[in-house]
Amino acid sequence: MALQNVWFFLWGLLWALYFLTDGFDLGLGSLLPFIAKTEEEKRIVYNAMGPLWDGNEVWLITAGGVTFAAFPLVYAVMFSSLYSALMLILFALIVRGVSFEFRGKVENPAWKRIWDTTLFLGSLLPAILFGAAFANIFRGIPIDQQGVYHGTLFTLLNPYGLLGGVLFLLLFLVHGAIWLAVRSEGAIHVRAGATARKLWPVLLVVAVIFLVASKFATNLYANYLAHPTLFVVILITVLALLGTRIFLAKEKYWKAWFSSAVTIVGATFFGIIGIYPNMFPSSLDPAYSLTAHNASSSPLTLKIMLIVVIMFVPIVLAYQIWAYHLFKGKVTEEDLAYEEAY
Repeated sequence: MALQNVWFFLWGLLWALYFLTDGFDLGLGSLLPFIAKTEEEKRIVYNAMGPLWDGNEVWLITAGGVTFAAFPLVYAVMFSSLYSALMLILFALIVRGVSFEFRGKVENPAWKRIWDTTLFLGSLLPAILFGAAFANIFRGIPIDQQGVYHGTLFTLLNPYGLLGGVLFLLLFLVHGAIWLAVRSEGAIHVRAGATARKLWPVLLVVAVIFLVASKFATNLYANYLAHPTLFVVILITVLALLGTRIFLAKEKYWKAWFSSAVTIVGATFFGIIGIYPNMFPSSLDPAYSLTAHNASSSPLTLKIMLIVVIMFVPIVLAYQIWAYHLFKGKVTEEDLAYEEAY
């Protein structure tokens, strides 16, 4: 039981780390057509996330791998019931990755427009679909006792699911705009900061609506009401969201970015804590739900995996911290002149 609880927490943490890191990439890619006015500014956007985006997606692979190895039944049911949404995410991420490498291969405006469009769509769709998918998990998926999904892709496009998609998108847009303000200078730096400040009130409104809607559309608050001390997670998330606005007003963009990161982690754990011990709740009958206890691998498997995680996750974290430190400076015109630049 203890090992299953530990792995449930690690499962949630890995998803939170993915949304924290790749979130600014997805948000920045979604902002590209609106925030970059010239070819030079577009290249600044690409290079602001270029050295980091693929490393950020390591957490997505890790989260998927942990689901497969620690909770194989959840993995099987998730990829059968959410197959269409997950395939759309996969294809979007593929074309997004290709756009980084292909855009600069031909000096032709039409060619570059194609890859700018794929970056935009390859960032926008995953941001919305991840939010919709997790909102539906919080709400409950129509699966029966055998784990068979009773619905279609459009079943997931319910009001609460779409609200979750909009919330995730806004979280990532603000996160990405702040990152661009951190990594740029000149006109695009000013525009990025202004964009984050304009998007923040919209994010606040949607976040409040989502919290209220969660009371009526889900059972997320049951664990919080049973253990009131858990409300500190929501409090920290709200304070981080307010802190983001305060730091934006003072143009302290690094602090605003870290505050935004805490907001994303807190928002993720709001749902993870709320559904515990469920991992894939059934909206047909709670008895059909997949939990951390009835869908996990054997204790021996969980124990071996925990040893591996303790050994290798710190290495991945150290690498990412080093990479972020290495590329913490602003992208300048001189940087764009390098052959390695995007």
